[in-house]
Amino acid sequence: MGIIEDELSELKRCCENMIPGSKVVAAVPAMIRVEIEKTSFKKIVCLLMYPPSGYPNKPILMELKSKTLASKLLDGLANVCEQEAKKILGKPQALHVLKFIAKFIHENPLCCCSDEISLVKQILGPDDTIKLSQKTSTVSLTVSKENYFLKAKIRIPENYPIEQVDVSTSDNNFPKIFRIWFVENSKEIARRCVEAPLKPKPNAPKFEPKPSLHPAVAFLVKSVQRYPVENCQVCKNRLFPADPNAVIHNEHQAAHVERVYCGHGYHHDCLVLYMRTPPFTGGKKCPGCGQRIYHEKWKVTPELAEARWATEQAKARELGDVVDFVRDLHLDGENLEGCAARGAAGQLQEH
Repeated sequence: MGIIEDELSELKRCCENMIPGSKVVAAVPAMIRVEIEKTSFKKIVCLLMYPPSGYPNKPILMELKSKTLASKLLDGLANVCEQEAKKILGKPQALHVLKFIAKFIHENPLCCCSDEISLVKQILGPDDTIKLSQKTSTVSLTVSKENYFLKAKIRIPENYPIEQVDVSTSDNNFPKIFRIWFVENSKEIARRCVEAPLKPKPNAPKFEPKPSLHPAVAFLVKSVQRYPVENCQVCKNRLFPADPNAVIHNEHQAAHVERVYCGHGYHHDCLVLYMRTPPFTGGKKCPGCGQRIYHEKWKVTPELAEARWATEQAKARELGDVVDFVRDLHLDGENLEGCAARGAAGQLQEH
């Protein structure tokens, strides 16, 4: 038997025992086909072919395929495997290369979202950073705009993308209400990627889970880059002060930033004034987008808002009448005192 026949015999006998998750589909001189799988989305089909002549002094030829992993990743891995094969020229290379591929899949859990990571890098600003940890299967982001920043950690689960990513923050200088909104909404976006809606639309196609890393991170990046430079929809001044240390955290102060359902921001007192000023028909509309304003602090129907406005105006008119009445009395009193003074002066002159 030659070296190729010996290698094929050993591969049939040992591959599936030596390499976890491997399955030998074919092992003949024309082609070796081995599937290596860690999860249904971390699966590579390895096609190895012997060169026409000169093996093992020439590297074994290979092609890697996958329905879930990015082609760019597979091309890069194939090039690295070729270099690994060249390190042991003169010796059998098939098992060595297959072991290397299996090790790569097991030690690089982020391989299942490499294409999404590339998309995330494209939307980051010049001052933003991204760090990958294969050991903990996490993506760490620092997103900033002017003097504001948010640091987020996104954990990629083992059976991604069937399971959604988990988003958390380690540090930021936004008001607490915005930090919570950033994180919880990104989690909700991720959840909708993997969970079917409770009430699907009629004739909607069958729900299929989809990757959640890029949608969740894209929301975070867009939001952090948006609000530090956005203006209040009423006064048109900047929502946040230039210095993050001057941010108002008290929800009842005039300059505290409120975010309504449509996403636009208002200063607290600007929103109060706008919500209490006509017109009320059909509900108050956001000046920025025209959508109806929804906010937990202002759960008021148009009819009730109109009634409250009418009551306030009536009270204002009553107060105005009282003020006018008091002012008139004051003026009448001054006139009477003037008349009395002039009469007294006249009497003194007569005497």
